[in-house]
Amino acid sequence: MKIGILSDSHDNLIKLDHAIKFFNKQKVDFVFHAGDFIAPFAVLKMKDLEANWAGVYGNNDGEKNGLFVASEGRIKDAPRKMDLEGKKFILTHDLSKITPEVEDAEIIIYGHSHKPEINTVNSKLLINPGECGGWLFGKSTVAILDTESLSARIHDI
Repeated sequence: MKIGILSDSHDNLIKLDHAIKFFNKQKVDFVFHAGDFIAPFAVLKMKDLEANWAGVYGNNDGEKNGLFVASEGRIKDAPRKMDLEGKKFILTHDLSKITPEVEDAEIIIYGHSHKPEINTVNSKLLINPGECGGWLFGKSTVAILDTESLSARIHDI
């Protein structure tokens, strides 16, 4: 399974559109958004995805009800546990809000720092795709995870 991962889009509709087009071109099977859409209008862009998706609220997502409605229930509180293709995932915005070493998951996806990172902790794959919006560091990135090989790669968009 090929999974697209993004975070911290922060209402940058142009970069969010680039990410969605990239994921569609890569034919990802599913997409995770690790929080900080900001406004419900940004979530509407996700309708252009050719894959299903799920997300969590970030620390800047104040209008939770509007985001929930716009996402048709796909955005929920973090940490969010999910199973896909026999793999256990935790989706969160802020990694400091969980203890990766003890979590019952193979893959932990997070955002918040705006810094792309791929690490392994106690046999768990940790992925931060960086910032889709590009506002903080001026570089827009996303990640793609291959669940068969348990490998991930950061991509500039």
